[in-house]
Amino acid sequence: MLMFDLTGKNVVITGSSKGIGKSIAHQMALAGAKVTISSRKADVCEEVAKEINTSLPDGCAGSAIVIPVNINSKESLQNLVDEAHEKMGQIDVLVCNAALNPYFGPAMDCPDDAFDKIMSANIKSNHWLCNMVLPEMKARKDGAIIIVSSIGGLKGSAELGAYCISKAADMQLVRNLSVEHGPDNVRINAIAPGLIRTDFARALWENPEILKKATSRAPLKRIGEPEEIAGAAVFMASKAGSFMTGHTMVIDGGQTIV
Repeated sequence: MLMFDLTGKNVVITGSSKGIGKSIAHQMALAGAKVTISSRKADVCEEVAKEINTSLPDGCAGSAIVIPVNINSKESLQNLVDEAHEKMGQIDVLVCNAALNPYFGPAMDCPDDAFDKIMSANIKSNHWLCNMVLPEMKARKDGAIIIVSSIGGLKGSAELGAYCISKAADMQLVRNLSVEHGPDNVRINAIAPGLIRTDFARALWENPEILKKATSRAPLKRIGEPEEIAGAAVFMASKAGSFMTGHTMVIDGGQTIV
């Protein structure tokens, strides 16, 4: 397990009060990291941090703290970085997991304000936050950034067009940043989950027709659970993933191979 050890690492995770982000935070804490639980609702973040801290086994070096953030505000994102420095010290790993999708339906009917919100939250906020932590990582010649994308960025959709565009852009953001900052030993990768049982994707997996479409042809014949994504994040943040950068790891039960 030494290859996956995160002891002494400080990790900031957006959108970590539930779902995939929460699972990533928990597994990274179990691997020894000090994790920052971050989303808009401070009380929910506090509950998650308490849950993580009380569930860690004796002798585990990991722990969880809370710093609320609004990813749509550049000022709030900068405060997240500044407060993380005050509470933890350097930021070794950044996980951009927070995203939104306020519209479900044909792209031609997507209101302009919904389209703008999707692009701002899912692309621009990641661009901002990455650029806020990159200078210290480059100075140390060490760091890892993980962006949680989606298999929606790999194929077209009749109901999630704008969201899929944003997730494809996240994959390109990872490639661009890797080319720019790889020479300074900063690794930037993405994870593309398939359909996962989260509140965010509830409209999909609670719809019998969509659920059947997503699982009937997939080799594993089921949707995924949040913790099944977390292991990839631990890999990318640890020594085990030290030679991986600029890539998107697809974790979808085989949905995209058929």
